[in-house]
Amino acid sequence: MPAEEHRNASPAAPHPPTDTAEEAIWLWTQIKAEARRDAEAEPALASYLYSTILSHSSLERSLSFHLGNKLCSSTLLSTLLYDLFLNNFSSDPDLRAAASADLLAARYRDPACVSFSHCLLNYKGFLACQAHRVAHKLWTQSRRPLALALQSRISDVFAVDIHPAAKIGKGILFDHATGVVVGETAVIGNNVSILHHVTLGGTGKFGGDRHPKIGDGVLIGAGATILGNINIGEGAKIGAGSVVLIDVPPRTTAVGNPARLVGGKEQPTKHEECPGESMDHTSFISGWSDYII
Repeated sequence: MPAEEHRNASPAAPHPPTDTAEEAIWLWTQIKAEARRDAEAEPALASYLYSTILSHSSLERSLSFHLGNKLCSSTLLSTLLYDLFLNNFSSDPDLRAAASADLLAARYRDPACVSFSHCLLNYKGFLACQAHRVAHKLWTQSRRPLALALQSRISDVFAVDIHPAAKIGKGILFDHATGVVVGETAVIGNNVSILHHVTLGGTGKFGGDRHPKIGDGVLIGAGATILGNINIGEGAKIGAGSVVLIDVPPRTTAVGNPARLVGGKEQPTKHEECPGESMDHTSFISGWSDYII
């Protein structure tokens, strides 16, 4: 876990081991302990917590069961989806590592995230991202009808529309997540945080590589729209409501409609922190505008 995330975590948030294998075991132990605590504190949830977490032997089994029940329909059965998710999570260590990294990202970056189990069960951005990872794997295996069916269910259930061809790194936080749209050729790096109603879209009806490329550690504020095959550099920050149509250099802040760089195009102000982890949305204000309410 990056040191920046630890500094911004809630004081009550426990810290995982640095070894990846130990981290996964530690995380699942934490989730089960939280579920037991919540079941004792709120008996009305005891059966729900048992069926979703406590009856399972691993995070991938719990996650597969929960996604299967969330995304099923009268014609797309939960048992089919459970087997589909479990087969992919069990056979792919990268999928499991990404799920763990995303859980840690939500817990340490979002002060409203009170526990890992809360994220696992209730954060639709987290759930949509894990389901997308499986849809993306199906897409790369040329199982495109099933990948597109999953995309449709993810959009219907979670209000998050990510094309299954889109590539997403790990340590991702879709905060609130409602209305997030990610196009077919978009790429999102590691340790990126994206708020609700963000669009990573194209600019026309032509095919090919036409969607944004988001670097590691980027923060994209609520309602931002980024269009076209452009690059958002590592550690950049996109202000809420901005419309971005050209490249944004690393470690800079773009804000406005159309977006402009804080500090100016020739010598933009650069920041040292990783905004995708610090979640600092507003420190640029004094350098961007003298507007006072």
